[in-house]
Parts: sequence; C-alpha cells; structure tokens
Amino acid sequence: MTASLTLRTPRGDDEAELRRIHEQMRLEGFTFLLAEGSWGEVLATIEREARGIDLDPGRVRAEFLVAEADGVPVGRVSIRYALNDFLLNEGGHIGYGVAPEFRRRGFATQILRRSVTRLAAAGVERILVTCADANTTSARVIERCGGQLENLRTAHDGTLTRRYWIDAR
Repeated sequence: MTASLTLRTPRGDDEAELRRIHEQMRLEGFTFLLAEGSWGEVLATIEREARGIDLDPGRVRAEFLVAEADGVPVGRVSIRYALNDFLLNEGGHIGYGVAPEFRRRGFATQILRRSVTRLAAAGVERILVTCADANTTSARVIERCGGQLENLRTAHDGTLTRRYWIDAR
C-alpha cells in the first residue's frame, strides 16, 4: 500500500534532500528546483511566486510544494494559477516530479489529484496538464486522473508535448 502523501511548502531543513533530488533528476533532463541561488534565495523566490508578487518575466503565480510521504520528501509539484503562452502550449497548470527511488508507488497520481483539488478550490475549472509524448508513464497518470487528450504540440525543443484537460467541476 502506498503511504499517504501530503503537499507542503519547502522548509529551511529541506535543502540537502531537495538539492540531492534535484541533481538526481537533472541527469534525466528534469528541473526539480525551479529557482537558483542560496537556499534562502530559493525559499524567497518560492514565497514570492506563491504570493504572485515581483514575478520574473514569463512567470505566473505558482505554488512550489514538496510532496512528502511518512516525513520523507518523495517529489514536488508546481501549481500554476494562470496560463501564459508557454504554459498553454507546453507547461500546463501542474508540473510534478517524483524522485527515482520513489517511483511506481502511486505518488505521481496522489500529487496530481491533490493539485487538481487545490486548483479547483481556487476556482480553476479546466486544468491543463502536459507531458512529453514519450513519457507514457506520465500520460497514464494524467489519464487515470481524468485527463482528456486534446492534442499534441511541438515543444520549443522540437519534441512532442501531449496536452490534457481535466474538468475540475
């Protein structure tokens, strides 16, 4: 049975573990931490983006949350409350990742379901979730959570991106 998962904001004592996961997933081409700099700067960026203030160009209000099971970080999610052109074509409302050692335990499905619930509570009725066309595991997770494939689009790097909509009503 999969441990129950919670989503929470990153804390000061998360640095070593989240940077470890970041380096591990960077080797797969996935950016786990979405901000750079000292840990204090990373946490400040996360707080600013969650509040939607002083956003860098191309950024929208978004929560960056640690996915934790039994007190251990197993992944992360970025929940975006608006879509700009890039997010509409490639990134979607929700971007999530699970550390390699915690995959195939149902955490991705739990992360996505909890993220959809948060967006629905904020009034977002149709939620866009995307994944690389080659990422069949993520496509199955999205479909299991109610995602309906709209189309495939060519991403900025030339790969195909699958675009799914989830009705949160």
